[in-house]
Amino acid sequence: MADHVDRVLEQWGAHRPDLDVSPMAVIGRLSRASRLISAELRRTFAAHGLDAASFDVLATLRRSGPPHRLTPAELMRAAMVTSGAITQRLDRLQAAGLVTRTPSASDGRVVHVALTDEGRALVDRVLPDHVATERRLLAALTGAQRDDLADTLRHLLESLGDTAD
Repeated sequence: MADHVDRVLEQWGAHRPDLDVSPMAVIGRLSRASRLISAELRRTFAAHGLDAASFDVLATLRRSGPPHRLTPAELMRAAMVTSGAITQRLDRLQAAGLVTRTPSASDGRVVHVALTDEGRALVDRVLPDHVATERRLLAALTGAQRDDLADTLRHLLESLGDTAD
């Protein structure tokens, strides 16, 4: 069986046989998989009245453990977005009653973002659907294949500078 990327590689092979386009086999498939996966995840989040960015913030706060509170800078690092993007997300989530922002008692320049009870309940409702969607998307792979793919992608991300540090 062939996929779209196989066709692209075949076409380049016919029209530019002098060029090694083998990296396209990986990058093209990663790009296409990312688009297909993102579309499915968007549907899951939309069923709960969220977008991926909002879920990302809520989930980051939830997995941070009690009291489910971080500064915008900590959220920005965990979500890997710009300060402007995190501010917009937080404005929307606060307006929806899902997070609160309160000034630090010890440092007036610091604001703490915390999940409200409603925000925690929402992320706890969405998470099982999110994991089920991811499981469905990976159903064609065996457990060993998923593990191998995760290890390979981790190695690639680390080589690109995307580390937990």
